[in-house]
Amino acid sequence: MWFFFAALSALFAALTSILAKIGIEGVDSHLATAIRTVVVVLLSWGMVFLTNTQSGIAGISRKSWIFLILSGLATGASWLCYYRALQLGDASRVVPVDKLSVVLTLVLAFLILHEPFTVKSLVGCVLIGAGTLIMVI
Repeated sequence: MWFFFAALSALFAALTSILAKIGIEGVDSHLATAIRTVVVVLLSWGMVFLTNTQSGIAGISRKSWIFLILSGLATGASWLCYYRALQLGDASRVVPVDKLSVVLTLVLAFLILHEPFTVKSLVGCVLIGAGTLIMVI
């Protein structure tokens, strides 16, 4: 089931890039990010209430709060940078560079989470990096 949702995530991320590139024309990148964020917040809280999981807030540990807040800050920084890059460059060049996050995630998962880093992971990272380089040159 995780693969299905991951594939949907990729599809929606692709749509996000194309729709954002069209929508950001003539709009300040920070304002565009703020509008996008409001929509995401409304959708997220809508799902919380739709699934009746709001009572779980009280059970969130201090550690989880800290890391969820840090993750939110990283997301915000990512979105601000992404929208600015998208405003300044072609989507076909910005998106591949943004997707280097896959390589960085694998490396950080190995270093911080101590997840296995296999030969397959290494080859994949090299290919993603090379592919990104080829696409942006």
